Amino acid sequence: MNFFRRSKLKRRKAVEVFFILLMVVSTAIVIGCLLLITGTIIWKSLPALKISMITQTPKGGYYLGKEGGVLNAIVGSFYLASGATILSILLSLPVVLYLNLYTKRSSLISNFTRFSFDVLWGIPSIVYGAFGFIIMIFLGLRASLLAGTITVALLEFPIMSRAMDEVIRLVPRELQDASYSLGATRLETAFKVVVRQSLPGILTAILLAFGRGIGDAASVIFTAGFSDSIPSSLFQPVATLPLAIFFQLGTPFPEVQERAYASAAILTMIILLISIISRVLIKKYKKYLIQ
Repeated sequence: MNFFRRSKLKRRKAVEVFFILLMVVSTAIVIGCLLLITGTIIWKSLPALKISMITQTPKGGYYLGKEGGVLNAIVGSFYLASGATILSILLSLPVVLYLNLYTKRSSLISNFTRFSFDVLWGIPSIVYGAFGFIIMIFLGLRASLLAGTITVALLEFPIMSRAMDEVIRLVPRELQDASYSLGATRLETAFKVVVRQSLPGILTAILLAFGRGIGDAASVIFTAGFSDSIPSSLFQPVATLPLAIFFQLGTPFPEVQERAYASAAILTMIILLISIISRVLIKKYKKYLIQ
């Protein structure tokens, strides 16, 4: 009996060691990929990574190796992603609150809506670009900041909605019941209890969608157009960093290709900054939650 018990303990110990080793190796691979990608981009961007890259717009002959920077693409990316994120919030938050407070969590409409979000999340961004192009033609719009914003908002909508939904579903039902027992309406409970309790997760969902929007090229290649100047109107074409990288890498001039890697490094730094802001905000608002 003792022999079989020791044998079983050895097998359990071996399985535990195996999975611990697997977790360590997986973590090392993830960290290694991150360091390899960022290291390669930064190394290739060093010859062109100058202050003029973020303070100047492209000058004449920029894509032939002349002077200038990608300020137009940096500002354009923020314009487009910010507008798309605001539109997505206006669409996502009401839908998610309705699913969690006004319908039963296991109802047909709730399950079908969540299934739809999952399908929309998995659709390639180039499909959103093609669909946005159809909408643009239907509305009589040209490639512009407005058309690109609408397309990216459609891309961000399922990402933000699904992430918010998962966070809000974690809010204990007891908190809602306590709010109702004090005479609060469903709308008051939604914004004063549920949103407040899940605020760190909601902020994470918003920043996650913003990061996806600012870094996507396929969804705006047909709808946003491209311009070497900063747009002053919603109906003007807009440059973005992903499109700038795409066009710069497509030139045969080594100087311009180096600028493409510099643009990629700038975009990577922006995404890193968004991640840091997300962590700081979560830490700041988490202390107000009911544990």
